[in-house]
Amino acid sequence: MFRIEAEVDRARRDLLHSRLRDTNTAASPVLAALRGTPGAREVPLQVWALDEAGGLAGGLVGHTWATWLHVTYLWVDAVHRGAGLGSHLLARAERIAATDRACTSARLETWDFQAPRFYRKRGYEVVCVIPDYPPGITEYTLTKRLPVR
Repeated sequence: MFRIEAEVDRARRDLLHSRLRDTNTAASPVLAALRGTPGAREVPLQVWALDEAGGLAGGLVGHTWATWLHVTYLWVDAVHRGAGLGSHLLARAERIAATDRACTSARLETWDFQAPRFYRKRGYEVVCVIPDYPPGITEYTLTKRLPVR
């Protein structure tokens, strides 16, 4: 018999993540080969743009893992949009991932009202489309091969 709970529990979440990673590593020769290398763990990657007063003008938050850059968030303040800041943030993250962390690819998710065209102009290709997620919105997953550095 099991007791089922639905509560936020960071320790259990971390334990589950660790056990899932171990299971996946055991089942995949590629992941097993990464064991003990820098690519074996998620490493945070953050790039920030500050305005003249030191305020946040934009930023990119993501991580690298298994030769991939995953962009989780990319945001530019409305007063700075259209000036290339988003492109600079993305290019810097890609350069760090490729040069310092040996990443060969990047991935991200965006919604139809956000920036799919922005990413396509920067070499990303749509690999997944999920309509009505959330309702009335379309989500895109995009990937890009990073240049070998």
